Amino acid sequence: MTYTKLSYRVEDKIGIVTFTQPAKMNALSQDVFVELWDLISSIAEEKEVRALIFTGEGRAFVAGADINEMSKMDVMQAYERMVVAHRCFDGLESLKIPVIAAINGFALGGGCELAMACDIRIASKEAKFGQPEVNLGIIPCYGGTQRLPRLIGKGNAMKMIFTGNFIDSTEAYRIGLVQEVVDGSELMEVACAVAKEIINKGPVAIALAKDAINTGMSSDFKSALMYEKAIGSLLFATEDQKEGMNAFLEKREALFRNK
Repeated sequence: MTYTKLSYRVEDKIGIVTFTQPAKMNALSQDVFVELWDLISSIAEEKEVRALIFTGEGRAFVAGADINEMSKMDVMQAYERMVVAHRCFDGLESLKIPVIAAINGFALGGGCELAMACDIRIASKEAKFGQPEVNLGIIPCYGGTQRLPRLIGKGNAMKMIFTGNFIDSTEAYRIGLVQEVVDGSELMEVACAVAKEIINKGPVAIALAKDAINTGMSSDFKSALMYEKAIGSLLFATEDQKEGMNAFLEKREALFRNK
């Protein structure tokens, strides 16, 4: 598929996705979701890409949904759009590789929800975050009412959602919405450095660690521990586990083969 709303390139096993509609603040329209789903589906089958980074052109990461498009929707059309958005963001969250949001500017509404579907969020000092949907008479419905409290706690999430106010990157870091804040000029360099550090680890272990965390977050603690034991023990049947431990004992760098 030819992409016109986003761009995709691979550098040193790291996929870089850029939303490319700065004049529209990279708003999420139906066309954007079509391209995004095609890309996520393709990456899920890709064997060479070991990490993924999302960012945006211009002043926005993604400044929300396309309100002009949404304003014309009826109930069923709105529901169908939410189904599409959930499919994309759930698919993103379910990728076996780590996904990093390099948040260069406004991450509002659906843009904040997209960032929350990523595994790690790194923000520029200029970034702004918010769930301003109540100003439009609606709620965050691309996963925001569920992911936000899980990331920053119920009270902080309710304050953000009920007021619709924006927060800056310093506050986002304080409440745990982002993991790091850097100068805008260094954003992609830092995001790529984090990705490179991760892809040098055991890829099977990374994939199963991500699965254990995501599964555990939606399970009770006892069930989550049982799941951790089950998949943790399975790693001892992999070539990567043997290589990793042998390399440690032999005091050399491990050469993981994703097996």
